[in-house]
Amino acid sequence: MKKLYSLLLVLALALVLAACGGSDDADSSNGSEGSDNNSSEETEDTGSDSEGEESSEGMIPETIVMGFVPSQDSDTIADTVEPLAQRLSEELGVEVQGQVMTNYNALVEAMGANQVHIGFIAAFGYVLANEQYDVEVILKSIRNGSGSYKAQYIVHADSGIESLADLEGKVWAYGDQGSTSGYLFPASQLMEEFGYDTAAELESNFFSGTVPTGGHDNSAIAVLEGDADVATTFDDARTVIEEDYPSAMEDLVVLGYTDEIPNDTISVTKELDAELVQKIKDTFLSFNDDEEMIEIMNEVYNWDAIDEATDEEYEVVKETYAKFKDNIEL
Repeated sequence: MKKLYSLLLVLALALVLAACGGSDDADSSNGSEGSDNNSSEETEDTGSDSEGEESSEGMIPETIVMGFVPSQDSDTIADTVEPLAQRLSEELGVEVQGQVMTNYNALVEAMGANQVHIGFIAAFGYVLANEQYDVEVILKSIRNGSGSYKAQYIVHADSGIESLADLEGKVWAYGDQGSTSGYLFPASQLMEEFGYDTAAELESNFFSGTVPTGGHDNSAIAVLEGDADVATTFDDARTVIEEDYPSAMEDLVVLGYTDEIPNDTISVTKELDAELVQKIKDTFLSFNDDEEMIEIMNEVYNWDAIDEATDEEYEVVKETYAKFKDNIEL
């Protein structure tokens, strides 16, 4: 009898536990859905507070950051781009801020981390950013009616240097190793012409020293002031320093040029919303009919106009970089 009683008691407890378990599972399921919904809302709120909104096509930041690498004094460029940022803010309906970067490598890394969304970036910098972070070129500069330019070698008029071969044993000034015209194309040309396999060999064996100056204007000034024998810059960086050095065009002479280089770009990060990217593109293109904005672009980077650009146009830079990518330290 006791055994029968015990068996009945066990069965009754099992039925009660099963009923409770079913109720808990249902509550847990309902609670889980509620938790997911709350989590989703909290995530959206957090994203909105820090990085902006996410659309089906990509990100719309609360603040769009434009990155610039100075080809001249960094304080000057910071002040100059402020009206540009303000106009873009008005046209896009999103706050836009300009940020001056220390060099092209810093700009590339900032775009890769999505800390900078729009980059005014030279051809070589774009190639690096595209290769490493899928940064997309959307626009390019037009100067003197052309979408390409050359790098130049400039020396002092009384230096006695008359050919590239005469540069052996001299001091070379360049902006930084991320500069297309300041470093990549001249280094490539000199390595091929004088039989060096690496950029490091070129610097240490062909030249007696190098001076990274941080900007094309500084490189030209280094030659003027005797701190370097040759500077590699865009064509024609001498005009940038004429105001402070009125005789620069006479005191500095062009020794030679590199092959044609695609002009610098306006590029965007891959995370940006596609419609926003198109609006950015259209807004910049509209500046071609806005004398004030083009004047700012000219003052910052000597742009005369803005044109559409595609990745294919920068293939020559990719090919040049590919030959030396393991030999150039960035």
